[in-house]
Amino acid sequence: MKNTEQPPVVSKKVLIPFILITSLFALWGFANAVTDPMVQAFKKVLELSNSQAAWVQMAFYGGYFCMALPAALFVRKYSYKVGVLIGLALYAVGALLFYPAAITEQFWFFCLGLYVLTFGLAFLETTANPYILAMGAPETATQRLNLAQAFNPVGLLLGLLVAQQFVLKNLQSDDIENYSALAETKKALIRTSDLMVIRDPYVVLGLVIMAVFVLIVISKMPQAKEEGGIPSLGDTFKGLFQNKKYVLGVLAQILYVGAQIMCWTYIYQYAEAIGMAAEDAANYQFIAFILFLVGRIIGTWLLRFLSPGKLLMYFGVLAMVACLGTIYIQGIGGLYSLVGVSFCMSLMFPTIYGIALNGLNEEESKIGAAGLVMAIVGGALMPQWQAMIIDAGGSGVNDLTIMGVAEVNFSFVLPLLCFLYISWYGLKVFKNYEA
Repeated sequence: MKNTEQPPVVSKKVLIPFILITSLFALWGFANAVTDPMVQAFKKVLELSNSQAAWVQMAFYGGYFCMALPAALFVRKYSYKVGVLIGLALYAVGALLFYPAAITEQFWFFCLGLYVLTFGLAFLETTANPYILAMGAPETATQRLNLAQAFNPVGLLLGLLVAQQFVLKNLQSDDIENYSALAETKKALIRTSDLMVIRDPYVVLGLVIMAVFVLIVISKMPQAKEEGGIPSLGDTFKGLFQNKKYVLGVLAQILYVGAQIMCWTYIYQYAEAIGMAAEDAANYQFIAFILFLVGRIIGTWLLRFLSPGKLLMYFGVLAMVACLGTIYIQGIGGLYSLVGVSFCMSLMFPTIYGIALNGLNEEESKIGAAGLVMAIVGGALMPQWQAMIIDAGGSGVNDLTIMGVAEVNFSFVLPLLCFLYISWYGLKVFKNYEA
């Protein structure tokens, strides 16, 4: 049992900066949620295979990987505030690129917009996460990050509501059972209309981000600085690579993000396999996001009593049980299990993040944060691998049976293996660093 007499999670003197930075967590949650249903939307509108449509996630999460380290180096040299402003600017530009993309009707143009958008998100996440950790006592750092990250699922819920009410409900192609069999002229009209529907939420989002940019410009944001000069980059990298807890934490984060995106993206394909429409499947994803929010609130509270490593292990084991249900329970019961995974995943990202950076100085944390944000590339790679399993029998989602279950069910063996490693990492941290 941990000592309950701890310093405050957030002190009054940093309350305003904490609130401003925390608001950013909702912004990238919104982008995540509004993008996940687009995989299914693009698949239908542009007549893509599951593997081709998964390039949406490859572009979205690949941008994180490419920009995280440059963002960290920039923030290391300048300030948190400048990093936030650069991030917001790139975020807005990427979202607004959906306007010309819809005019050209080119899938690669939409992917380019997502790629640039996530350049901005990489700046925001590389800046915001370590800044939140630094806003108070080290003893409450993981709890503080979990508190800030609790606003991430608020953005997720808003993003999914927009996707459901303003995109999925208005796609004409989703109302036609055999869309590919239509005459080309009819398909062209529907394609143009549907791509405009997909475009609109991103364009509005870009305008909102521009307003947030102005708000941050006129706000005073303190910049934490350590005493002395900036250590050499080589020494910082060397120290990080020699830190086993950090290196294993980066791998845990890669697998967690991959598992999260697989469980959220392919909820639509899983629902399709049991005869459910995408619009109805969005309701289940909405419930999943609510469970994600509830789980994060409960997890933040439990961190007052349990160590981060032990709690991570417990939630990882629960996630494995839910994944087994997703694979082996047929029909709606399996979908319930898949929805339940979100509760188990809720505290994983900020807890792994806090564990991995715990004990590092500020300069190490800035560079270390880049590694943990680059780990989001797991969200680019693993959905592609899962799509390959789902496509094994053809372009449908249940064309083939693997080990006694439909291919879409079997594909969730990938998140199962991810949660196995995360459970082990939590156990190792608890035994070696917390016990």
